[in-house]
Amino acid sequence: MLDVDAPAPDSRFVGVTGTAPLDGLRVVEGSAFVAAPSGGMTLAQLGAEVVRFDRIGGGIDHGRWPLTAEGRSLYWAGLNKGKKSLTVDLANPAAHELLAELIGSAGTFLTNFPARGWMAPERLVARRADLVMVAITGNRDGTTAVDYTINAAMGFPMATGPAGGTEPVNSVLPAWDLLCGQTAAVGILAADRRRLLTGEGSVMTLALSDVALAATAALGYVGEVQVNGTERPRCGNDLYGAFGADLSTVDGRRLYAVAISRRQWDALLEATDSAAAVAEVEAARGLDFDDEGDRFEARQQIKAAMQAWTGDRPFTEVAERLDACGVCWGPYQTFTELVARDPRCSPAGGLLVEVDQPGIGQYLAPVSPLTPTDAGGRTMSEGGSDAVAPVLGEHTDEVLAGWLGLSSADIGRLHDEGVVSGADTG
Repeated sequence: MLDVDAPAPDSRFVGVTGTAPLDGLRVVEGSAFVAAPSGGMTLAQLGAEVVRFDRIGGGIDHGRWPLTAEGRSLYWAGLNKGKKSLTVDLANPAAHELLAELIGSAGTFLTNFPARGWMAPERLVARRADLVMVAITGNRDGTTAVDYTINAAMGFPMATGPAGGTEPVNSVLPAWDLLCGQTAAVGILAADRRRLLTGEGSVMTLALSDVALAATAALGYVGEVQVNGTERPRCGNDLYGAFGADLSTVDGRRLYAVAISRRQWDALLEATDSAAAVAEVEAARGLDFDDEGDRFEARQQIKAAMQAWTGDRPFTEVAERLDACGVCWGPYQTFTELVARDPRCSPAGGLLVEVDQPGIGQYLAPVSPLTPTDAGGRTMSEGGSDAVAPVLGEHTDEVLAGWLGLSSADIGRLHDEGVVSGADTG
């Protein structure tokens, strides 16, 4: 083993306990919708101290659906778990000055607000040369776009839905927003590493439409058009280019089974007692089912052979058999059925913890899906792992005092002048 001297600790991290992976990282977040808040929450769940600023009374997503009967947003609570909240009068130049100073103090800024005026990168960098900043936009030119408009333009709604259909079918999952948020979080961590190594900051822009197009191209759909002169057809619940089957049971339950690898294919044939019938299809059509493309070509006949077995049995028997044979599968179910049936939807499952969210009450909220361990294999704590989302403005005074060193008199004056606000319990 090489005998090397450990590097001197960075002065910014003196006193940091190291109990969570991102201890010592401070982030200011100015955000709305999904992408930026999900990126900030990812950092908070791994130990970063993330302060979100909003206008007094809440931003445009503070009351977004789903809502409780009392009108509280489960959406907002879900995407801001483990953060701190600062509320200011965003129309007041004094608030702009305060926020710019806060960003300079933190050294890291994540936003999807327009990066102009007081938030212009050059003005923020003038305050702190080693600033790390990620500015999310809709399109690269700064024009407006959201997940649902971008998804329409990417082509996926024209490939989603029943075979033979002609109407676009949108996804209810804001996949591009979520992917953009994770890309932003990775960008911040990469830039922070560069700053630790070189002392230099980074200002990055990230367009939601670029995230979507990059993913679409990486999946081969752009190349399919350019190289083959074709595009993927609409094939319903079938798995394009491979084998995935929507199967039903005698008691009306439905499931989805996938066979991509050879092991998965053999397991599914064994579980559904369909090997002989499928071999007949293979021989009759002159295909080679070792090739997943050939399985796709004969998917309807293969599915029929497997459905003959599942369709005669109740779901519980089918599930036990699929599990015993090592089949890759999952049940179709509603959100309500997910909560009722999935063993992870309980504190004992390890992923969701019960929180007592002010204004909402007790319900399950996620910790980070990552399970960080130290060099000895011991699980490290997670920042915000059991923390609730903040009440709007809950941490205004704490942040102004702790991050900027303002006195009680200074903070009181800011409140009196309407520049900032405290906790909104209404």
